[in-house]
Amino acid sequence: MPMPYFKEAKIAAYLLRQRLAGRKRYPLVLMLEPLFRCNLACAGCGKIDYPDPILNQRMSVQECLDAVDECGAPVVAIPGGEPLIHRDIAEIVGGIVARKKFLSLCTNALLLKKKLHLFKPSPYLFFTVHLDGLRDHHDQSVSQKGVFDIAIDAIKAAKAAGFAVNVNATIFDNHTAEDVAAFLDLTAELGVGVSISPGYAYERAPDQEHFLNRRKTKELFRRVFALGKGKKWKFMHSPLFLDFLAGNQAFHCTPWGMPTRNVFGWQKPCYLLGEGYVSSFKELMETTDWEKYGTGRYEKCANCMAHCGYEPTAAEASMRNPLGALMTALRGVRTQGPMAPEIALTNQRPAEYVFSGHVAAMMEEIDRSAATESATLAPAARFPDL
Repeated sequence: MPMPYFKEAKIAAYLLRQRLAGRKRYPLVLMLEPLFRCNLACAGCGKIDYPDPILNQRMSVQECLDAVDECGAPVVAIPGGEPLIHRDIAEIVGGIVARKKFLSLCTNALLLKKKLHLFKPSPYLFFTVHLDGLRDHHDQSVSQKGVFDIAIDAIKAAKAAGFAVNVNATIFDNHTAEDVAAFLDLTAELGVGVSISPGYAYERAPDQEHFLNRRKTKELFRRVFALGKGKKWKFMHSPLFLDFLAGNQAFHCTPWGMPTRNVFGWQKPCYLLGEGYVSSFKELMETTDWEKYGTGRYEKCANCMAHCGYEPTAAEASMRNPLGALMTALRGVRTQGPMAPEIALTNQRPAEYVFSGHVAAMMEEIDRSAATESATLAPAARFPDL
């Protein structure tokens, strides 16, 4: 199933309504993480190093749908963890699609063929299969051989069943421009769209050696886009975001554009940084000190150019300057000449390391809930032999 032509029109109409209403901050994509558990252990991942009691937590169907309604974003992305592990994932997906939200169900594809029957093709649903390059790169990234071939087979099966399929690629500094271009050639052969972003340096990721800094990111993507001139690569990004990756736009991130809801609650300030959690979307928007975050403001944000922070910025820039966005789309990304000025890091505040505190608080909550549940059980339930 091809991507719906009305998707961009509906999102543009949503953005226009926000501008006409004078809203400075509003969500574009809800990042909904119903679980952290995964069936892979990728070296660059900072999402799976929680204690088992936290990895065993699941958001309920109702919690997921309430988050979608509360946030109101036109697009929902379900990353993880591996969402297909969630036993209620079909019901969650069905509820979101019924709300006519565009839904990206992200998956490493190990379970995709097995669980395709749980879903129905829809212009609002597309699978986003995580692929970090060609076979060797991808299997090295996910720390397991054979995963690339499974993913390619699952992509073909999903397309044959009538589903729209994209791939999501995270790029590290062990990728050459030629490698990335060859991977993008493969996506064109498969007939899938691709979202692509430099990897974020999660402080808890096992591999800390292969994250790109901003200068290397821009230089790499300039070479990639130069190699792609005249090719039919189908990026699932706005032209201005791609132009930003090539160093031609001096954007600041828009962390509220892709708010995150997970088993901890609503995450401050963004999908990549868990620096605090609140119980409602309203509280997230109103109590987060947004000015404390972003490149040039906070050490952890220094090298970030990830799509979850900058795609909403590019979308807003496209609304402010539609002619400039159109010209970028028509002429393609500029791959030569001076880059936009870099954001100075001299006044950024130092990193705060708060992860362990959030984990401890969650573990205490889990223990309290378990104790309460045990205390409320009837004696016969606790001691079945009585």
